[in-house]
Amino acid sequence: MTDKKKKKEMVTVVTQECLADGIFSMWIQTEAAKEARPGQFISMYTNDGSRLLPRPISICEINREKGQLRVVYRVTGEGTGTEQFSRMKAGDSLPIIAPLGNGFPYEKAEGKQVFLMGGGIGVPPILELAKQMKCRKKQVIAGYRDSQTFLREEFERNAEVYVSTEDGSVGTKGNVMDAVRENSLQADMIFACGPSPMLRAIKEYARENNIVCYISLEERMACGIGACLGCVCQSVERDSHSNVHNKRICKDGPVFLSTEVEIG
Repeated sequence: MTDKKKKKEMVTVVTQECLADGIFSMWIQTEAAKEARPGQFISMYTNDGSRLLPRPISICEINREKGQLRVVYRVTGEGTGTEQFSRMKAGDSLPIIAPLGNGFPYEKAEGKQVFLMGGGIGVPPILELAKQMKCRKKQVIAGYRDSQTFLREEFERNAEVYVSTEDGSVGTKGNVMDAVRENSLQADMIFACGPSPMLRAIKEYARENNIVCYISLEERMACGIGACLGCVCQSVERDSHSNVHNKRICKDGPVFLSTEVEIG
């Protein structure tokens, strides 16, 4: 991503649908589709003037030909920004800033055997990555709470797919690492997005097996452009912006080499 200043853009909702309990999919018409990459995110603003801060939502799919982006998000509660987004319909408009952050360096996977790992609402960002990545063997390992395995069909059109569910209703009972072990899967490169406990386990697995691993960190953000330092994580190296061992997830990430950062 370039460092040029991003400006708000008023975009139009193309489609909106509910994929599972509390999980919604929205396609928007936006100029940002021209330069967006897998792993980047958009800051979405509500039309409620009392809500000044945007919600950061990962990009799920990119359609450059039509100039559209897809986001798949979870409604976090009644009266929240995400709940307001879920009530929007085709033709409605909302302000966004996009694309933001640094995406996955998927070009480095050429010729390799790869894990694409997503957990919970960290599953959607893996879809465009699976579509664009060209590698020797592409294995998606997706972790869900229960049998509502949203986006599974889209993944199956683009990769080998292995599913884990917390309740054991589909695939492996447990988490994504349980699915790796149960299916005796192997890789020499990993790309992952999901909650911190999952990413910690993946980072440790990658370290033990000497595997190059890129992780996308989830964090609450305020400005989304690196100015407020509200979404920092601990880094191995000293940050040139703050001169401490911090990285700004929104600006320096959300994708990092796993050896660069500590996962809280």
